[in-house]
Amino acid sequence: MLNRYIEKILKARVYDVAKETPLEYAAKLSLRTDNRVWLKREDLQPVFSFKLRGAYNKIVGLSPAQRTNGVITASAGNHAQGVALSARYLGIKALIVMPKTTPAIKTGSVRAMGASIILHGDTYDEACEHAYKIGEEREMVFIHPYDDEEVIAGQGTVAMEILRQHAGSIHAIFVPVGGGGLVSGIAVYVKYLYPEIKIIGVEPEDAPCMERALANGQRTVIDQVGIFADGVAVRQVGKEPFRVARQYVDSMILVNTDEICAAIKDIFDDTRSIAEPAGALAVAGMKKYVENHSVTEKDLVTIVSGANINFGRLRHVAERAELGEQREALLGVTIPERAGSFMQFCLALGRRSITEFNYRYRDEELAHIFVGIELEEGTVERETLIAQLRQKEYPVVDLTENEMAKLHVRYMVGGRASGVAHEVIYRFEFPERPGALLRFLSRMGQRWSISMFHYRNHGSAHGRVLVGLQMGASQNDEFKIFLDDLGYAYVDETDNPAYSLYLAKTT
Repeated sequence: MLNRYIEKILKARVYDVAKETPLEYAAKLSLRTDNRVWLKREDLQPVFSFKLRGAYNKIVGLSPAQRTNGVITASAGNHAQGVALSARYLGIKALIVMPKTTPAIKTGSVRAMGASIILHGDTYDEACEHAYKIGEEREMVFIHPYDDEEVIAGQGTVAMEILRQHAGSIHAIFVPVGGGGLVSGIAVYVKYLYPEIKIIGVEPEDAPCMERALANGQRTVIDQVGIFADGVAVRQVGKEPFRVARQYVDSMILVNTDEICAAIKDIFDDTRSIAEPAGALAVAGMKKYVENHSVTEKDLVTIVSGANINFGRLRHVAERAELGEQREALLGVTIPERAGSFMQFCLALGRRSITEFNYRYRDEELAHIFVGIELEEGTVERETLIAQLRQKEYPVVDLTENEMAKLHVRYMVGGRASGVAHEVIYRFEFPERPGALLRFLSRMGQRWSISMFHYRNHGSAHGRVLVGLQMGASQNDEFKIFLDDLGYAYVDETDNPAYSLYLAKTT
């Protein structure tokens, strides 16, 4: 099998449309992991993904008779773009069946390349079944995204470039895995020349089709597949990739959404480029491997496989990246409902920066706050912080790993407060520096009771804060003096209709 694939990879015709991508040294990742980390920049391909290699290698080898009715495929996006560009270059008609969940940036790119699109199903497998049916009816050649020797050979040219570009020894190559075409193509080429190099596949925890198959010794269908990393959202690995992987892939690593988001940030920090979730899998897996195996001073190659991400998804990525880096703790804390208790809690945190604070008055006894706190030392620091707060008799619930809290509850803390009277609402811009919140609280003292507080660090020069305060009309002049002395930009939002609809006391 090795000899056959080596010949196919060496003869693969990918460079008519694809290009040799750079193998870049990731200085910041290397420093943080105490290794030499390299990024194989397949996100720099004309379609921003490695998929172009395999698609073109398959299509260019079709006979004139096979090209007559065109080609068809199913894809979550990157393979679709590879097929569309290849077909356009060769003057062949292309039809792409894509899941309805495919990001708009990918469907738009495919249409721009002249291919026709049918949206069908919620997963790749549903789209694939539909594409097979249409292909048979219209006598079109199906271009499989991964379960095809010519496609695998095309993807194997990535390994050929890596070994040519890297002069020294390589400890391991980390490869994102969906259907298995890329990892099998890389594995056969690398193991033929350097069997000592580890080939490590990386999958999302909610789409572990290769990991499950290798563990079970047979291809396994996953009941439900997560679609955050839509480029690898596959329920079952390909037959041929599985056969290759069983012999030549050393191990698999599973990573969660937060770890993927952190890896996207890592790639951005080193390259100023934004990978899609599937494109950052290898970096996330590499970091986990280093942590689990205490690997140092090794050359580690990661495949940045794609950069087709909707701009709107970046908000979610940024929100979860700090959690993935274990640089933020999310805590549910109960504090006394009395003037000054908020400031006492902030003092108990010491010099730690608060990244998020959500609070709404509920009753006269206790207040339940949702707070995010910046960390520098990950899990150990989080556990120490919780212990310190509990020692100060604060009831604490660790919500850092609570998916519902991270996705929903953090945005739902609040609502109307029936016991609040004479409430005014102000929106502030706090300077994003340590002590800004304590300055606000200490200047305010205990003159007014805080009935609502919402703050989230957005990574800009100023933190945006919404505050509810209880005060009588006679205190307006005193409050104006406080605002002027504070010096923070503010807007009176008491008459804002959004407050009236969702937060104000009902009469």
